[in-house]
Amino acid sequence: MLAQYVHALQGLLGPCLLVAGLDVLLGSTNRPSCRALRIGDRWRLAGVLFGLSGAIVFAALRATAVINRRSNVNLPTLICAVALDVAVLAAALCAQQAVKRADARPAPAIAANIVAAAALAVTVFYATPDVILQLTNFVEPGDSPFTSAMLVRLIGFLLGVGTAMAVAAVIRTLRQTAVRTSFTAAVALLIVVQLVRHGLDLVALCTNMRLFALHGAAFRMFITMRNHALALVIAQAVVFVIPTAASFVAGLRRPVAPANAALARAAKATRRRAFVTAVSSTLAIALAWLSLAWGDAKLSEVPELSPPEQYALADGLAKITFAQVADGHLHRFEYKAQDGTMMRFIIIKKNGGAYGVGLDACETCGDAGYYEKDGKIICKRCDVAINLATIGFKGGCNPIPVTYKAGNGIIEIETGELDSLSSHFR
Repeated sequence: MLAQYVHALQGLLGPCLLVAGLDVLLGSTNRPSCRALRIGDRWRLAGVLFGLSGAIVFAALRATAVINRRSNVNLPTLICAVALDVAVLAAALCAQQAVKRADARPAPAIAANIVAAAALAVTVFYATPDVILQLTNFVEPGDSPFTSAMLVRLIGFLLGVGTAMAVAAVIRTLRQTAVRTSFTAAVALLIVVQLVRHGLDLVALCTNMRLFALHGAAFRMFITMRNHALALVIAQAVVFVIPTAASFVAGLRRPVAPANAALARAAKATRRRAFVTAVSSTLAIALAWLSLAWGDAKLSEVPELSPPEQYALADGLAKITFAQVADGHLHRFEYKAQDGTMMRFIIIKKNGGAYGVGLDACETCGDAGYYEKDGKIICKRCDVAINLATIGFKGGCNPIPVTYKAGNGIIEIETGELDSLSSHFR
């Protein structure tokens, strides 16, 4: 659930904030009677819907392997995204004058909205497919789609989408009380951060496709910025601290005791609205920040392997009693081979009473080991959940099988068998 929530929020927060920000700067809410701005609203909505439709089609083609090289689509998309980020940044900076003169000179306002629509379409098209493709991971291979695990993942996904939209909606309310210049500055910074993200993705894609290579200081700077990709996502929300602070200051400066009683009531209402929007926006920004930072930290935690358990070792045999492993959970044991290598092997009682015995290592991921989570045995290195029934058999990421004998309440493993497998832990 947490993974679905974080990935959905991380993927959609930027596009949602961009939609809200451009709506404030270029939308007809500034001047409801202006026909040019109402036309601009339709252009921007069309851009979002066009980008979303294209993203759904692209995600479906990737999921069905019709498109198996997404770089063929992402490369031209990112080139367009970078160019349109520059164009929409200029449109945002000129939006105030374009909107003010939209009645007398509608062309600049309409042009700015067309640029905004194109930027929204490309941004949504690039960001959304990876979010949509999470839907294909809700059900584990071989499992029924109607399980509690699937429902939990779906809830996490919907919460992530809802949080991104809610944060953008709350920040949009700042248009009522914040100084317009402050909101323009925040949206401009949002676009700059988005430009940096798109530019980094474009450079990474070009280097992966070997179109060019970075060296020296340029390469180190690129790696540093790529390693802080999450900080860039959070920064897209944090920039709206500027209009939030402006809204709070506007509330403090609003006079509350003019001579006219009606004006006094209106002033108090405006001041109260300024404080409410400032506080709610602060909470929304904090929610986005904490959700992404905490969620990413939790998902990045490296699980620790459980400590090895005691067992009897004598006469060339490692002996583990049935009672010690009868609970159906993963049990880990340590053995020092004749060549001095410290080895680990695992035992788990499978359904039907059989035992899965193998090294705490596999042919694919080496000696990373396995851990138990939510009743599943998971490879620490690749996060693959191992089918319990296949433990003790060769193949894939399964533990390397270890020959054993079971009887009289004891599992016996010859130490010579373990000695012969010590190379997997060197």
